[in-house]
Amino acid sequence: MGDDTPRLRRHHRVLRVVGGVLAALLVLVVVAGGVGVWTITRSFPQTAGTVDVPGLTTPVTVYRDDAGVPQLSASTADDLFRAQGYVHAQDRFWEMDFRRHVTAGRLSEMFGASQVPTDTFIRTLGWRRVAEQEVKLLDPTSLRYYQDYADGVNAYLKQRSGAGLSLEYAILGLQNPSYKPELWTPADSIAWLKAMAWDLRSNLEDEIDRALLATKLKPEQVAELHPGYPYTGHPTITDLGGGNPRTVTPDARPGAVADSASGDAAAGDAALSPTAYASQLEQVAASVDRLPQLMGPAGDGIGSNSWVVGGAHTASGKPLLANDPHLGAALPSVWYQMGLHCTTVGPACPFDVSGFSFSGFPGVIIGHNDRISWGFTNLGPDVADLFVEKVTGDTYEYDGQQVPLEKRTERIRVAGGKDVTITVRSTRHGPIVTDIGDAYAVIAKDQAGKLGVPAQQFQLSLAWTALTPGTTANAIFAFDTARDWPSFRAAAEQFQVPSQNLVYADVDGNIGYQAPGLIPTRAGGDGTTPQPGWTSAYGWTGSIPFGQLPSVFDPPSGYIVTANNAAVGPGFPQLITADWDQGYRANQIEVRLSALMGDGRKLTAKDMSAIQADTYDANAANLVPVIRAVAEKPDASADVQQAARLLADWDYRDDADSAAAAYFAVFWRELLHDMFARKIPAATAPTGGDRWFSVVGSLVGQPESSWWAEADLGITDRDAMVAYAAGRAWKETGRLLGGDVSSWRWDRLHTLTLKNASLGESGVAPIEALLNRGPWHVGGGSSVVDAIGWDATEGFAVQRVPSMRMVVDLSDFDKSTWINLTGASGHAFDAHYTDQTDLWAVGKTRPWPFTPAAVKKAADQTLTLRPAR
Repeated sequence: MGDDTPRLRRHHRVLRVVGGVLAALLVLVVVAGGVGVWTITRSFPQTAGTVDVPGLTTPVTVYRDDAGVPQLSASTADDLFRAQGYVHAQDRFWEMDFRRHVTAGRLSEMFGASQVPTDTFIRTLGWRRVAEQEVKLLDPTSLRYYQDYADGVNAYLKQRSGAGLSLEYAILGLQNPSYKPELWTPADSIAWLKAMAWDLRSNLEDEIDRALLATKLKPEQVAELHPGYPYTGHPTITDLGGGNPRTVTPDARPGAVADSASGDAAAGDAALSPTAYASQLEQVAASVDRLPQLMGPAGDGIGSNSWVVGGAHTASGKPLLANDPHLGAALPSVWYQMGLHCTTVGPACPFDVSGFSFSGFPGVIIGHNDRISWGFTNLGPDVADLFVEKVTGDTYEYDGQQVPLEKRTERIRVAGGKDVTITVRSTRHGPIVTDIGDAYAVIAKDQAGKLGVPAQQFQLSLAWTALTPGTTANAIFAFDTARDWPSFRAAAEQFQVPSQNLVYADVDGNIGYQAPGLIPTRAGGDGTTPQPGWTSAYGWTGSIPFGQLPSVFDPPSGYIVTANNAAVGPGFPQLITADWDQGYRANQIEVRLSALMGDGRKLTAKDMSAIQADTYDANAANLVPVIRAVAEKPDASADVQQAARLLADWDYRDDADSAAAAYFAVFWRELLHDMFARKIPAATAPTGGDRWFSVVGSLVGQPESSWWAEADLGITDRDAMVAYAAGRAWKETGRLLGGDVSSWRWDRLHTLTLKNASLGESGVAPIEALLNRGPWHVGGGSSVVDAIGWDATEGFAVQRVPSMRMVVDLSDFDKSTWINLTGASGHAFDAHYTDQTDLWAVGKTRPWPFTPAAVKKAADQTLTLRPAR
């Protein structure tokens, strides 16, 4: 295939901050001989023996297994969180420091003027300001824990500095030698919730995509490219609103999703038809994607799997719970495995919990305690809207009145340069994003011309639930100490942003599902396109009450599956979103579970892990029969016939060693380009994930649809298009993998390179070589259960991954298993930097000790944190 179609949301290079001269210095100083070894290793933490930690009142024991995963044992809750802060800082302080500068809009203080646009965006949205307000909303006990955690981090900072904290500080020092980290605060922790919410933000990209498509397509064509959820073919999480929580039919027939409900993609106020302003919305998304994606690149294909099976279907008679959140590939992994254990569990010290934490944030986010377990997937509600505002001077129009704009100034300090001062203006809906840069200004000018409004009076504001101070920061400790379903739901009620699907299981045998979060209700419109801000007819009127959000407890089926599929049916009285994941992963998980249960099998933790590694490609099952049918035609080319022979016995699994999977991936990429590249704006080019599975799957049943025709290629129908793409793909696969078909493997194309989240794409080869790792050759694919995703606009390299995998056995927590994408350490060249990746890449997991006896038995190193004398 020729040059890739340009893509709207290309993965940005976060920090191009160090030039060739600095790279040369780095080679001389860091890599040369003993000085290089000392520079690299001096930041490695002490993990055995005894160390004095100011602030502790009693000793804390840190047991690390052979993967460096720590389990902390403390006599008091305060010492437990002080120790957690200390240990997080030992392994990951650079990551923590980088994150807090992103979330505060202060990257320019570290890296100079190149980061002013990013800081401007963050300051405009005001993440840090909201975090500081949320600190004030903490209950007294939670506030104490956050301060304990900060004290532990700061105790470590008093013992280390510069390259003694992390190698990255040596690199940064070449450009910004005066930089010194500040002490940690509770707001630094809580601001991370804003980054998590941003990276899991609703359907903003879908709204922009619809608007761009509307510049070239009719409303019904836009709807075809943004289909609604296929309720009759794929499962819903609950049966609320007429949902179908259980389907057991594999996606394996041409036209299998042709009955998808059509989304009303072009709906909206006539005066604000997407056609009026969509031609410039590409630049909106470019501004949005200027932000570093701290949880990895966002976009089509981001999702997660989580399901729970009740004891009636398990060998132990107790529930099993599985979870694997899908996020962008990042180094170090966004997750940090840890256990937090009170030596005596009681009201004064209620924690006995283990799982996946965020460095920089106290508590455990996903995992289990001694009574319950829980997992997360993204609910994906529509929680962000753009509003069109009529602004005159320092006022804006609202219901016929001129209302004063809220205004504040922000000073951005710039390393090596002059400070930059910005003015942030806000309406009742949210900050005016037109002020961020030229992109939004161009949109405003275009829309002003369509409506006959003076350009300087026309602005765009952003409403987003995460900009309202909330109680999510309290919720983590409530999850960690929940004892049963009522206390778990009470914790979920506090978890407001980002809204998630929560699955639950307890040692008493109960299972459940709860959707928490702030999900706005609207006076008008459906949130799929920008709406008029000058009238209350389209404004937010509140949020869906917690008691009305989807919830299930001990369903008759005995299991619950969530994989970003629709949580409710089309008759649900409240609008959650119009842009659910299309449900391919959820359907395959249901198929696998139903098959095992139908055979009378009692499920084990190994069965759950095996399902997590499932690579069945529903898209291939839908399209391969068409390729084979086309190959049987008299005029079929030799290349198409060879392709059909390769595919003849394929089981439609994207396994690492599969030649057919390699060929089909190339075919899929070719087909998307050939079908759509000339018909839609370049910025909306197909990425190849679940939405495109559904789009093309529906069109398979419409062989005469105009989407198959392409005049420039002389193609008029489906079979001709499939034959054309199949022939081109055969030649392209040969070019990529060689002429010997027996040597073709999917994992020769599908590789994972882990890039350091801060400096891994600096553009300076020596720095990237120091901090990045890979490639790993892997199977899996986009929108399959083993969701090791790739982007059809960029190539076959891995973009999105199961960021961790866990299976919790409620009959015996010590029989649970887990794996992280990378390792415990954020220090390049530490033994635990990427030591779990080899296992992760082949779908294996590690033992997960929990009880005191199991933790001590698994301990490879033991460190005592002692109160400073």
